[in-house]
Amino acid sequence: MWLVHTQPCTIYDFTVFAGLVSASKKSVTHVLSRQEGGNAAIIVIGGAEESLDAHPGNLTLHILKRKGFIKVALKRGAHLVPVFSFGENELFFQVPNPKGSLLRAVQERLQKIMGFALPLFHARGIFQYSFGLLPFRKPIHTVVGKPIPVVQTSNPTQEEIEKLHQKYLNALQDLFEENKEKYGIPEHKSLIFT
Repeated sequence: MWLVHTQPCTIYDFTVFAGLVSASKKSVTHVLSRQEGGNAAIIVIGGAEESLDAHPGNLTLHILKRKGFIKVALKRGAHLVPVFSFGENELFFQVPNPKGSLLRAVQERLQKIMGFALPLFHARGIFQYSFGLLPFRKPIHTVVGKPIPVVQTSNPTQEEIEKLHQKYLNALQDLFEENKEKYGIPEHKSLIFT
């Protein structure tokens, strides 16, 4: 196959060449549509809303109302694999923006208008460690759980969606609990699903 491109490549072109697509229902369904399988869709379920709560030490996941990925998995018969990355929220400091604050209200309004969130963050610089936009040098440990088998259902009921969603939440919670001590999370801390 020859690829001929007459215009300069944009970031969009490179992301498409790499196989990245939006997390929309249509895009994910397309990725999972190959009859012979072999494709995987990786989705950051909490998305923009969750990024506004990404403070060091915070373990809040915005997942309770996110069930679209469950419905797509049921329709396509795609197994679900719980994944959690320890240390992601430790890479940057975010300006305090508790729910109800003016900053949070502005961030949420801009998110609705633009479709993505604008967290105000800082970390370290190139030659100093006190301020900048580079992430702190902290490890991120990503753990992958056991796949949750999903039987293909062309028209899943709300009860089937709820049941599989709860199974996914339980598997994610178990994965976190099994690994938190290895990665420096205190025993009394737990995931918070909102």
